[in-house]
Amino acid sequence: MLAVQGDVEEHLRALERSGARATPVKTLAELEAVDALVVPGGESTTVIRLLERFGLTEPIRERVRAGMPFWGTCMGMIVAAHDVAGLEQQTLGVLDVTVRRNAFGRQISSAEVALDIPALGEKPFPAVFIRAPWIERAGPGVEVLASHAGHGVFVRQGNVVGTSFHPELTGDARVHRYFLDLVRAA
Repeated sequence: MLAVQGDVEEHLRALERSGARATPVKTLAELEAVDALVVPGGESTTVIRLLERFGLTEPIRERVRAGMPFWGTCMGMIVAAHDVAGLEQQTLGVLDVTVRRNAFGRQISSAEVALDIPALGEKPFPAVFIRAPWIERAGPGVEVLASHAGHGVFVRQGNVVGTSFHPELTGDARVHRYFLDLVRAA
């Protein structure tokens, strides 16, 4: 769990409830010790700067490209994206999507939506959108697992997963279990 900024504690608890041994990652040594990485919601420009400052940008890219499972939620998906629509923002570029920041509106427009995600079963998922991005372009190797308002909000490209919403803020562990299944398979 990347722990430089964002809703770290919520994800740590959700991962542990889902059966993972979750640990905060802030240093290169901590990154080297984990089998997968989750980047939580937060503020993307701040996190990119902190990754640079802590010397984690290239090591994360290298690990992900070598097969380490990676999951970005909300801001984490922005950080993972190939590019950000309308902005010259640095990203990790490990997920072949173009995202639009704050696409669903300002904080006041935050909402919980019953989202159909066939990969998780028939029961709708209670997706919490908070100043969430959406996907404007998904590359040919990207599988769109769920859409909302005509845009992708849950995607997978090989070992990389991105969600626009915050599964860690619900009592529903299905997205965390989906990611942990990916980790186990790796």
